[in-house]
Amino acid sequence: MKSASERYAALVRLVESRTVTRAQPALLLPAGPYFDLAGEEFGRNLLLTTTNNGTEYCLRPDFTLPIAQAYIEDGLIGAPAAFTYLGPIFRQQSSTPVEFEQAGLELLGHADADAALDQVLTFARWALAIYDITAPQVRLGGVGLFESFLEASGVPPAWRARIRHRFGHPEALQRLMDRLANPEERVHGPVPDSRDTVIEIVTDAMLSGGLSLIGSRTPEEIADRYLEKQALDAAPIPPETVALLQNYLSISESAETAFERIAMLCNDAGFDFNEPIYKVRNHAAALAALSPNADVIFDAAFSPRLDYYTGIVFEMTGRDGEVLASGGEYDRMLERLGAPEPVNASGCALWVDRLEREAAE
Repeated sequence: MKSASERYAALVRLVESRTVTRAQPALLLPAGPYFDLAGEEFGRNLLLTTTNNGTEYCLRPDFTLPIAQAYIEDGLIGAPAAFTYLGPIFRQQSSTPVEFEQAGLELLGHADADAALDQVLTFARWALAIYDITAPQVRLGGVGLFESFLEASGVPPAWRARIRHRFGHPEALQRLMDRLANPEERVHGPVPDSRDTVIEIVTDAMLSGGLSLIGSRTPEEIADRYLEKQALDAAPIPPETVALLQNYLSISESAETAFERIAMLCNDAGFDFNEPIYKVRNHAAALAALSPNADVIFDAAFSPRLDYYTGIVFEMTGRDGEVLASGGEYDRMLERLGAPEPVNASGCALWVDRLEREAAE
């Protein structure tokens, strides 16, 4: 059995192989991009400091974002790149600052996105093998698959974005599904003919009621929320489509069985969904071949709580259910960071301390 130092040395060799570039982003990074990309929920975990001019910085909470930013800023758009990393990240847990060790791989700009994802999955399995973890539980999810399902199942466009934004947030998504299954009574009436008209009506009502137009919600925000509700009320989802969504989201079982169930659901609903399933099925099969002892499941409702993920996502967990490796396809991150054209992106992060604990037990 290898010692802890031998395992760590093997991990260093993995992240410093000749086919990749080891990235070493600064320890202190601008906090703004993290709030813009990951939102306030993730922002609460940052360790922040503020400069004299009011600019917020944070101790590095991950490697993926600064690597993606550097890829864009260095003018590498259009060129395939493979970056690895190994080093500390810093976050808050229960209001206590904590330092973790992370390793990982980021593949950016590769023309064959499927091959890149397979490389990421292979890298994760190699890393787990260093720690003698040969039978992890692997949970796969399909962000792109769910988006395709929403369209193929006939969900009105006005509802797709609202449902998609809650994907990966189980409680919020369940509340929305419950609301769709038991729609509240809608109040119909004449709809104003433009956003400007609604804003004027709201402004007059607020002023007549003695409410301030600054602070709290603005007339523009209230008008947009009203118009959104009108659009949603005008495009109700049929009960059979709501039931289909609920059945899809309830699927969580061995990958091959899960894909068969999805295909049967879609066939029964009257549409062919075999082509969208094909890609996810192939990656699941490749992963099962790479790790024959792994328990590979497909969880239709699984997604990280970050909306820049776009395709297949995954988690690998140990005996106690703790996440050892996670990642997937995240093309939207590069777009939101200002890439002038679409960029394929996939990667994974490994929790080194957890891997070592798993190996030592």
